Amino acid sequence: MKKICAIDVGGSSIKYGIVDEEGNVSAKGSFKTPDHLEAFYDGIVKVFNGYKDVEGMAMSLPGAVDSESGIIYGASALPYIHGPNIKEDLEARLHTQVEMENDANCAALAEVWKGAAKDTQDSCFVVCGTGIGGAVVKNRAIHKGIHLHGGEFGYMIMDYNADEDHYITWSKCGSTIVTVNNVAKELGREVSGHEIFDHEDANPVYKKHVNRFYTTLATGIYNIQYAYDPEVIIIGGGISSRDDIVERVNERLEVILEDVQDAKIKPVVMKCVFANDANLIGAAYHFFNR
Repeated sequence: MKKICAIDVGGSSIKYGIVDEEGNVSAKGSFKTPDHLEAFYDGIVKVFNGYKDVEGMAMSLPGAVDSESGIIYGASALPYIHGPNIKEDLEARLHTQVEMENDANCAALAEVWKGAAKDTQDSCFVVCGTGIGGAVVKNRAIHKGIHLHGGEFGYMIMDYNADEDHYITWSKCGSTIVTVNNVAKELGREVSGHEIFDHEDANPVYKKHVNRFYTTLATGIYNIQYAYDPEVIIIGGGISSRDDIVERVNERLEVILEDVQDAKIKPVVMKCVFANDANLIGAAYHFFNR
């Protein structure tokens, strides 16, 4: 069975492992994300050379990843990966096939391959974390768009401050980190996301901001449904580990649908099956289908 080395590049750490054609992940590890390009390349080369009998490398990376050219456009927490031809540089160093895809797209592909979207053709994936990311899937393939920004739901306008004539994106008003920061600002002290979401009934400030989070998430999902009309919309990111995430979103969707009388289609919402391994699995799926 064919096996490849999969790499998931994050802002603080780089995860890696072996993934086979059935989506099984083994021999996993991680290292701290380097602060410059050559150290980045050196770390990946070291990982790859530590494996035997792998037939290539699959990479999950932040930013507007052009899988064909090997260049990453846009911006991310790692400025040095934007501009160089990562694919060509690594293939020259590793002497093997290297394939790469955006991290949110990889997470979505994992769900398409073996997860919540495995029995669907068209789906969307919403990632909630530091910001809001996502992916659009059409006929079980990623739809990137002309500017490689398909699924960048975090840029959607979700609010408007009339006093300041200021538009507010989904990432700026509805991410989990924004929720935590807003609570901390109102209380004048640091607080964790787990504390806020686990004990929302113990503090009216917690409750207010948690309700705002779920309302914003449901609103975004509603908008995606009526813009694209997918079979399922999958929630990923750290918040997806909560057992009540789908229930809470559905509660808010019911309120929206009752208020917007013309809307009759309720989005089918699911949470992702894969957690920390999603990007590795999705990167491998992308590799095997190239």
